[in-house]
Amino acid sequence: MNQYLRLGKFSFGMGDRFGHQGKAQLAACVKATELGAEFIPVWNKSNREHTFIGTEPASLRAEADHAAASLGWKKSYHVDADHIRLETVDRFIAPSDFFTIDVADSIAKPAAAAADVQAFVDRHPELIGQISIPYIDRPFEIKRAEVERVANKFLLAVQDAGKIYQHIAKAKGAANFITEVSMDETDSPQTPPELLIILAALADEKIPLQTIAPKFTGRFNKGVDYVGDVKQFEQEFNEDLAVIAFAIQKYGLPPSLKLSVHSGSDKFSIYEPMRKALKKFDAGVHIKTAGTTWLEELIGLAEADGDGLEIAKEIYAYAIEHVDEFCAPYASVIDIDKTKLPAAASVNGWSSQQFTDALRHDQKNPAFNPSFRQLLHVSFKVAAKKGDRYLNALKKHEAIIAKNVTENLFERHMKPLLLDK
Repeated sequence: MNQYLRLGKFSFGMGDRFGHQGKAQLAACVKATELGAEFIPVWNKSNREHTFIGTEPASLRAEADHAAASLGWKKSYHVDADHIRLETVDRFIAPSDFFTIDVADSIAKPAAAAADVQAFVDRHPELIGQISIPYIDRPFEIKRAEVERVANKFLLAVQDAGKIYQHIAKAKGAANFITEVSMDETDSPQTPPELLIILAALADEKIPLQTIAPKFTGRFNKGVDYVGDVKQFEQEFNEDLAVIAFAIQKYGLPPSLKLSVHSGSDKFSIYEPMRKALKKFDAGVHIKTAGTTWLEELIGLAEADGDGLEIAKEIYAYAIEHVDEFCAPYASVIDIDKTKLPAAASVNGWSSQQFTDALRHDQKNPAFNPSFRQLLHVSFKVAAKKGDRYLNALKKHEAIIAKNVTENLFERHMKPLLLDK
């Protein structure tokens, strides 16, 4: 397998839409590390987010470097070119050292050559028949036709991942970056047997894969809890970990290969089964979050009252007027009940406490409103349109915002994942 930059065992993808919360985010990693749970910070931002906000990838590198220097962080940290494809990767190559290769658009499309599928199946007779994997109760029974079906669905995506990886490696050097492959934004979850076949194909492409983001059973909606059968997810997560451990040995994939959970923020109901599974397998995980920090900015502004609360209310008023427009690109990862969205006029009369109670993800609070939270999650470009007015408010109210950002990541995410008993 090619050279690669090694990713730590537990890593936390931290999105920061507006580039002001790097120190507050890193402070959560510092607190976790002091208690024995070392999360490697990975700042992530997609091409779409840069385009909406008008930033460049170099700004994320500058934010990460500044945060690390300011807090005296001596451990590793990374900057993720999130959800890139061949047509968008070049602007990220210099500042990034982590690349999330998104090949979801290529899933279920024919392989580059008609003979590729048959060649793959012929090359992997070990995938056909009865396959016993440690820690999975029953052997996989995989027929040749099933391997062909999976290859027909995923081989082009894997080939595309190979092309993008080679493009980055040629420009940057294979030893200088981390590779993740994302297949989560697709129509149906990948089963553990499908994951095994996909990993065999990725190994064929000589990609030193360190994290893979499959689509799991259930819904991973933006900024709210997991929706689905937790027991089913627990079984699937455990079996995926077993498949990865098996594939590392079978196909020579990097020992640091681990699962990546996208839209992993706020999935409180699955953190305990994830924590137990990770301990059982002595496995790592990459949790990718993004909008949870942006929402904590809004909560901090609302808590600040005065001009901060005014901006938060204005953002919501604009968002509800454009609800269909804002929700359309995120249809697969949000579930908003429009009847639960308060009228802008009503929100305009809210106190600071009422706004934060509706927005903060506290499931014990009867005022918490998941639809309100999800709408604001996908409405960050309203704040971007406010330009300096919004950015100046972040500077003015930095202390209260930073407190919310750090507490959210540490108390609600990192502690339940690795520290809670």
